[in-house]
Amino acid sequence: MDYNIVCIPGDGIGPEVVTEAKKVLEKVADRYGHRFSFTDILMGGASIDVHGIPLTDEAIRTAKAADAVLMGSIGGDTSTSPWYKLPPEKRPEAGLLKIRKSLNLFANLRPAVLYNELAAACPLKEEISEAGFDMMIMRELTGGLYFGERKTFEEDGQLKAIDTLTYSESEIRRIAIKGFDIAMKRRKKVTSVDKANVLDSSRLWRKVVEEVAKDYPEVTLEHMLVDNCAMQLVRDPKQFDVILTENMFGDILSDEASMVTGSIGMLASASLNDTKFGLYEPSGGSAPAIAGQGIANPIATILSAAMLLRFSLDLDKEADAIEAAVKQVLKDGYRTIDIMPQDEEGKRQVTQVGTAQMGDLICERI
Repeated sequence: MDYNIVCIPGDGIGPEVVTEAKKVLEKVADRYGHRFSFTDILMGGASIDVHGIPLTDEAIRTAKAADAVLMGSIGGDTSTSPWYKLPPEKRPEAGLLKIRKSLNLFANLRPAVLYNELAAACPLKEEISEAGFDMMIMRELTGGLYFGERKTFEEDGQLKAIDTLTYSESEIRRIAIKGFDIAMKRRKKVTSVDKANVLDSSRLWRKVVEEVAKDYPEVTLEHMLVDNCAMQLVRDPKQFDVILTENMFGDILSDEASMVTGSIGMLASASLNDTKFGLYEPSGGSAPAIAGQGIANPIATILSAAMLLRFSLDLDKEADAIEAAVKQVLKDGYRTIDIMPQDEEGKRQVTQVGTAQMGDLICERI
C-alpha cells in the first residue's frame, strides 16, 4: 500500500527525532511491503525564520492532502529566542494552535505507560513504580481557555488581561464519545476530570459526559476534580485507565503523567479529527538546550509513528512491531541519557546511546 505522510520537523530537537521516526517507518515499509512518501513542511520557529509567520496557508493545504502528519516539537527558549519578542499570534505555538483548528483535531490521545525496564527511572516510591501503570489521557484540543476570547486593556490606570473559557455541548459530547470508545478497547473505565465545584464550564462538561456514559453501560464512569487528579497521579497512577478532560487540564495532567513514567522523552501522542486523519507528535518540548548534540530521546516520536500506523492507516500489525521493537531495545539494556539510571550500579547494567543509534537499534528489531 502507498501512503502520503507529511512531516513537520519543527524546532530544537524536532528535526533529529523526526529523522529517526522516518527511519523506523521506512524499515516498516520495507519489512511489510508498503511505500511511504514523505513531504516536509515548516511550522513554528522554522517557519517564522523563512516566512515570517509560524504556519502558512500552503502548509495547511499540504497537510490536509496527506494521510497523516508526523511532527517534531515546536518552539524555543522563551527567555532568549527572538521568536518570543513577536506578537502572540506570530509566535511558534500559534502555528500549533492554528493547525489543530484548521485540521479539526479535537481529540488528543496521550498514552502514559511505565515500562518494567524503566521502573527505576520513575520518581515515585518503589512500591508504586513496581506496580506499573498504563493510562490514556484524552484531552479536548480545540476549545476551552486556549481558544476563547482574550484581551489586554488598561483599567483604572493598570493593565488588565482577560481569557475566556468556553465550551459548547457538542464540543464536549464529541470528545466524550472518543474517550468512551477508547475505553471500550482498554479496561473499560473512564475518569472524567473537571472543576465542577467552581466552574460553569465544568458543570456542563460533567452533565454531557454523564449523558454519553448511558450509551456505554460496560464502561465505569467516575468524576474527579482536577486538583485531586493531580494528586492521585503521583499517589496511585495504576488506578487510571482513560482520563477524559478539557484542554488546559489535559495539557497540565498529561505532562505530569509523562514525568512519572521516568521521562517525557518516552511518551507519544495523537491528535485526531472526526475521520481517521491525525497529527502525531511527541509529548515533550523542543529542548533547545540539547538540540544538535545527538542525545535527544527519539522513542516518543517513534511511538507516535506507531500510533500513526494504528489510528490513521489501520496498520495494527506494523504498529505492534514498532512497539515490540522499542520494548526489546529497552530490555536489551540500551538507554538515551534521559532514561539512564541515576545510581552507578544501574549504569553498569545498561549502555548509553545517542539519538541516531537508538533509532538504528529499534530498526534492527523490526
